Amino acid sequence: MVKRLQNKISESRTTLPIVAIYGTAIWMADGLYPAHMWIQFACFVLSTYLMMELNNSNALIRVYSRMVSCSFIALAAMCCFLFDAVNEAAAATFVTASYLPLFHSYQDKTATGRIFYGFMMIGLSSLFYVHTLFLVPAMWIVMIFYLQTMSRRTFLASVIGVVTPYWFATLYYIYSGGIHAVIDHFLPLGIIVYPPDYSILSVNKIISFAFIAVLAVIGIIHFIRTAYNDKIRIRMLYNIFIFMALVVIALTITFPQHYDILTRILIINTAPLIGHFISLTNTRVTNVVFCAIVIILMAITGFNLWTSLLLF
Repeated sequence: MVKRLQNKISESRTTLPIVAIYGTAIWMADGLYPAHMWIQFACFVLSTYLMMELNNSNALIRVYSRMVSCSFIALAAMCCFLFDAVNEAAAATFVTASYLPLFHSYQDKTATGRIFYGFMMIGLSSLFYVHTLFLVPAMWIVMIFYLQTMSRRTFLASVIGVVTPYWFATLYYIYSGGIHAVIDHFLPLGIIVYPPDYSILSVNKIISFAFIAVLAVIGIIHFIRTAYNDKIRIRMLYNIFIFMALVVIALTITFPQHYDILTRILIINTAPLIGHFISLTNTRVTNVVFCAIVIILMAITGFNLWTSLLLF
């Protein structure tokens, strides 16, 4: 089999270090040091590590490849206009962390501990951005149809997991004399803007989201066509990425005011899909598509970086 450019890059051991340096350079160019975005950058590094662990522990790609992590770094760096948001960065990191214990609970209806920890990550995420609670019903659907772990015990474990962070938060607020802060935290869940106000989204945000969504669609179509090559467990895990990507796209269209956090979550689910496509295709057409993806990604990154620097 002839190895094309996309295969050489995806299977190279130097690709991840080079992409990591590239991602760090984007952060530095966007003002990492003068803007003191150290917490946000730490979340970016931790999320990258979690994506690496997600790939390694589940063997998401059946050949040696680090394209899941590389895709995540490249897409996250592309959206440099999101770098300065602390709460969204922390919330997205916890969402990424939730996938690790949940994936390891596959077909185990007694895995109450793993389900608890997975949903506790969602609860912790919602402490930073309460609207991540929208993901809880989607996660229950994932448990029923894809992980096949839903039972009375695991459902109860999921509920307790989400609530647990709030037990400690409520105790803190009671101790500090501000119980009303707990109520204020949940009030935004009841705010619905109809019709959706897309005027709040800048041109670069719309272009970036559209590009990520297109990559998700490319990855989805590719996986549906070639899923028979993967083991059943891997198919189910990728079905989770597909389902969650579609849910997040729908939520973003419905609630554009939550663009920042939803785009981060979309990147988490798109990276494995497009990584699978790049690593496991080997035709002239897909090689051209890969080159086009890289060129467009770098162009959008440059445009976003330029607009961010103008506003800085």
